[in-house]
Amino acid sequence: MCGTESRKELPSASSMDGMAGSAVELGEGATTTTGHHDHAAGRGAHDDHVVHSHGQHAGHSTAMFKNRFWLTLALSVPVVYFSPMFGHLLGYMPPGFPGAAWIPPVLGTVIFVYGGMPFLRGGLHELKARQPGMMLLIGMAISVAFAASWVTSLGIGGFDLDFWWELALLVAIMLLGHWIEMRALGSARGALDALAALLPDEAERITEAGTETVGVTELRAGDTLLVRSGARMPADGIVVDGAAEFDESMITGESRTVPRSPGDQVVAGTVATDNTVRVRVTAVGDDTALAGIQRLVAEAQASSSKAQALADRAAAFLFYFAAGAGVITFIVWSLLGSVPEAVARTVTVLVIACPHALGLAIPLVIAISTEQAARAGVLIKNRMALERMRTIDVVLFDKTGTLTKGEPELRDAMGVDGVSPEALVALAAAVEADSEHPVARAVVRAARQQELQIPQATAFTSMTGRGVRATVGGRTLLVGGPALLREAGITEPDDLAAFTRAWKDRGAAVLHVIEGGRILGAVSLEDAIREESRVAVAALQHRGIKVAMITGDARQVARAVASELNIDEVFAEVLPADKDKKVAELQARGLKVAMVGDGVNDSPALARAEVGIAIGAGTDVAIESAGVILAGNDPRAVLSMVNLSRASYRKMWQNLVWATGYNILSVPLAAGVLAFAGVVLSPAAGAVLMSASTIVVALNAQLLRRVKLNPARID
Repeated sequence: MCGTESRKELPSASSMDGMAGSAVELGEGATTTTGHHDHAAGRGAHDDHVVHSHGQHAGHSTAMFKNRFWLTLALSVPVVYFSPMFGHLLGYMPPGFPGAAWIPPVLGTVIFVYGGMPFLRGGLHELKARQPGMMLLIGMAISVAFAASWVTSLGIGGFDLDFWWELALLVAIMLLGHWIEMRALGSARGALDALAALLPDEAERITEAGTETVGVTELRAGDTLLVRSGARMPADGIVVDGAAEFDESMITGESRTVPRSPGDQVVAGTVATDNTVRVRVTAVGDDTALAGIQRLVAEAQASSSKAQALADRAAAFLFYFAAGAGVITFIVWSLLGSVPEAVARTVTVLVIACPHALGLAIPLVIAISTEQAARAGVLIKNRMALERMRTIDVVLFDKTGTLTKGEPELRDAMGVDGVSPEALVALAAAVEADSEHPVARAVVRAARQQELQIPQATAFTSMTGRGVRATVGGRTLLVGGPALLREAGITEPDDLAAFTRAWKDRGAAVLHVIEGGRILGAVSLEDAIREESRVAVAALQHRGIKVAMITGDARQVARAVASELNIDEVFAEVLPADKDKKVAELQARGLKVAMVGDGVNDSPALARAEVGIAIGAGTDVAIESAGVILAGNDPRAVLSMVNLSRASYRKMWQNLVWATGYNILSVPLAAGVLAFAGVVLSPAAGAVLMSASTIVVALNAQLLRRVKLNPARID
């Protein structure tokens, strides 16, 4: 291995494909060695039965809304078909046979009681809390429609207020809207809980007498475990004996195995792929990395949404508006001497005021935006993060592993005394071929990418702290950096030194190839800039968003990267603990900041920023600090967020304006304010308009699917 001086290891990126990506991978059949195959397979069913404990969905589960919706929809078909009002609208006569007239009332009553119960209970809760909202508005509308329809079916008072079909469709549409919203709220749960299913049920604990098989719940910090080849880690720990390649894809999303040897940390759920190791337990149960990941679920479900809160306020407004309009309508028509008309107008007002479209306005946008984001590799943990993204003034990127690849890459080669750059790289690759150091791998990789013929090397030797030595074609060659030159007492030729100084000024690591006390040339290695970063920076600036970069690297390194990417502002030589202070500094200027990072050191900054984005899935700590998790390492995914945030915000407002505006316009017409001009909104016409407004809202939300979110296609 080359020395620390010649081979300062460039900070490596987490290189993760993300929680969303890995969860999907696992759900589609990741290889496990324990009895948890069925666990992941049955995760969807489990998620349906998760009972929410907050907001208007307290005590409700996704399965409850789903089951009630499908049964209500099935019962609605005959109710609508046999409804005289619906038949009149479409110009057909419902079939007549003994008892046919009672099909809508009987099935409508079942729908009211079974399908409408969540709204009736929710409305009662809102009424007791004196906080009228969506549930109370829906409950009031279906109750009025139910009562008016029974009065009509029983022939009481001679009213023609057959709302059975409207009641059925209203309940079905509202159940659908709440099912969609519940599913969107729990979308993160299925992906993240699937990770927890990878924990083994049992572990092999080492005792004085040998080993014993115990349940995972019996493990304690300090226990020593025997983890066999192919087995999963039951807890977090440190390797104390043996070495193995670990599959950590369930945490990092990175498909390549990672070598772990004594002193290295290993995480619960990861797999020892090739050897048996002994591990001392450091964390169990709620203290493990997986437990931290699971805490995302509660945060995702509890996250609030300004748009949803706005919809709830709109529902509260509509409740007072409808109730007031209903009272005024009844009083005015009664004073005009037409009590039957007063009842008919009042009932029509209260039924029409129910927000069919408003009930779907936000849930549909949330569901579609969440789905589209996931397809683009964006896991939205907090809805507020998505909503805030459209207001961001500056995106602050952590350099290493975000804008750069986080791994060394051969950038330049310069030979002396007639040695060509290609020949120099081939010789360096031959000497480095047997080394596992990241720098060595970068040199070999560059030679292969250039399709160079790499000679066979023998007698490989690692000179700790200095470099490596090997024999190539009978020639003894050394590859190393400044420490190797000092030890050998060799000075760079002036013409080569001019190049290496420029390389060092931009932060590159320099390796020299030496033979018999003579320098054959030098190569530079740098943390390579991602090509995607150039597109991301330019596109953000084109959208009016500034781009800043933060790094612990030297100023000349930071300036070189910033200059190449045309970044607006740079924070260099920043200690890990001070990154969040730089975020606060930007915020103090009145800027709204989105922080993009990938490591533990980024966590405070991710938490402080208006929007924290963990790219490449980061670590479990980084994920918990971020509101959004990008599945891959492509910085262009930030553009996906900006586009989606702006588009979904527009759709939410369009739907809210349409849904609320419809009610504000239709209620006065239903009340008969233009009756003097012969313009009166009949119950049937009002019902049709309500259904039409719902369709408009649904179609408008579907337009979100046209937004370009694939990072590779965004410019």
